[in-house]
Amino acid sequence: MTSRAFDTEITETADGLVGPWRRPRQMLQAQVYDSHASIHDDATAQKLGFKGGTIEGPTHFSQFAPLGERLWGQAFFESGCLSVHYRAVCYEGEEVQAIVSKPPAGARQCQIQMVKRDGTEVLRGTASVGNPAVPTALEARLGELEPLTDPVILRDVELARTGKRQTVRMAFDQNMGDLYPFSLREKLAVITENSPFYATSDNPWRRPIIPMEMLSVLFQYRSKEDPLPAKGPAVGLFADQEIRLVKGPLFVDEDYEVEREVVALSCSRRTESAWARTRAFDRTGALVATMLLNMATMKDSYAGYRDEYRQLYGRAPG
Repeated sequence: MTSRAFDTEITETADGLVGPWRRPRQMLQAQVYDSHASIHDDATAQKLGFKGGTIEGPTHFSQFAPLGERLWGQAFFESGCLSVHYRAVCYEGEEVQAIVSKPPAGARQCQIQMVKRDGTEVLRGTASVGNPAVPTALEARLGELEPLTDPVILRDVELARTGKRQTVRMAFDQNMGDLYPFSLREKLAVITENSPFYATSDNPWRRPIIPMEMLSVLFQYRSKEDPLPAKGPAVGLFADQEIRLVKGPLFVDEDYEVEREVVALSCSRRTESAWARTRAFDRTGALVATMLLNMATMKDSYAGYRDEYRQLYGRAPG
């Protein structure tokens, strides 16, 4: 008999399912990219106006896994999708709670959000399984973006640019590199919602499966070897993210091939954004999962931004 996926205490309300309050752990203090520290480093984050190093967005995905499994069972591990817009940063020590609305009978998609104790909304979006009849949160958001105008940091990045395929793997004790300086075993020791499905073969697939939050790590593992031609050094953050299982789950210690395509370029007052869709394939060549990621680069973090803008466009940035 297979173990239960989760022992998480879930509260059912008239409108939805509510998970317990959790304090996610920050594991990226030592993260390095473009040879400099990231927004998860206290000093770097404070220079940009944050209180300290921020918790990486997909860390929050784990709190939604028990809720998705309660709604859709095994299907959530095989064809589940979390599609979110990050609205506020979270710091280590802060408590957050995952909430999902109840989908109508037979529906394959519902609204989700995460909040802090003071009501601050950390993220909002959708959870789904299979092929819902309506767009996910980020599919809808892609149609509403403000196009990138007057680019500086991303001026050499081309829409539809597709990188080379890379082979990636995640073993239990494998350090996941400069971007993710920890192992899966270390993550499982502090993950907000652990499961026997992650560490043992006591599950329907008879192999340990990779938690959804760690799929982000797997897909980004070798991204530094084929970077976008963005100007830097500059500091980026995850502003939007969707992870979709197509033929899941994905397994520990298994080879996959990934490729990334730039599918949109957008901007805001403070950021320039490259939206990349990563596609993951198994050894047979079948598409098994995708990730849509908006890496928003902060204009103020690029030392040459104002001078280069003036040189390119003959005026000061607005």
